Amino acid sequence: MSRGDVIGLVASYVCAFGLLGAVEAIRTWRGWPQDFTRKLVHIGAGMWVWGVLWLFDDWRWGLVPFATFIVLNYVFYRRQTFKAMDAADSSPGTVYFALSITVLFALLWRKGEAGDRAPIAVAAVMAMTWGDAFAAIVGRNWGRRTYHAFGRSTRTLEGSAAMALFSLAAIALTLLILPGSALSPTSAPLGPAAIALHAVAGAAVATLAEALSPAGTDNLSVPLATALALYLLAR
Repeated sequence: MSRGDVIGLVASYVCAFGLLGAVEAIRTWRGWPQDFTRKLVHIGAGMWVWGVLWLFDDWRWGLVPFATFIVLNYVFYRRQTFKAMDAADSSPGTVYFALSITVLFALLWRKGEAGDRAPIAVAAVMAMTWGDAFAAIVGRNWGRRTYHAFGRSTRTLEGSAAMALFSLAAIALTLLILPGSALSPTSAPLGPAAIALHAVAGAAVATLAEALSPAGTDNLSVPLATALALYLLAR
C-alpha cells in the first residue's frame, strides 16, 4: 500500500461522513425535504469517483471505499441513521448505487495499465449522478405529463427530458476530459465525433433504463446499462 492509497482511504471516509453530516445538519436547520437532501448526497457521492481516481495509486485499494459503503449504506438504510438520505418509505437505492460503482470500477478501472477503461465507468456513473438527480428534481417540481412504462413506476416527460439532457452533458464532458489525462493516462482519447456518438447513445440508454426501472433500482440499472452501451461502442 502506497502513501497515496492511505491518503485516498482516509480522504474517502472523511469526505463521505462529512457529506452525510453536513447535509443532515442543513436539513435539520433549514427544513429541506428529504427527497432533495437525498439527491444532494447522491451527487456528492457520485462526484467522489474523481477524487478516487486522483488519490489512489493502486486500483484495488480504490475499490475498498465503494465496497464498504455497500454494507454501510444498507445499515444506514435499515436503521434510518441519516434522515437526509433515508426515510421510512425510501428504497435501498443508496445500496444499489454503491454496488454499481463497485462493480463498474472492479471491471473497468486499471490505473496505469494498458486495459484501463476508467472513462467508461466514470461516464456511466456521471450519467446516474447528474441525470437521475435532475430527472427527480425536475419531474417532482415541474413534471406535468406523466406516463407509465410497462406498468412500472410513474415518470414524467419533463423528468425524462432532464435525464436525457444531463446524462448527455455528463457523458460528453467525462469523455472529453478524462481519457489520456493524468487520472487515466493509458486510456485512449476520443475525437469530437466519437464523443458525440458515445454521449447520445449513452444518454439514450440511461434515459430508457431510468424510465423502465422500478423505484430505487435505477441506481443499479442506469450505470450498468450505460456502461455496457459505451463499452460496446468503444470496441
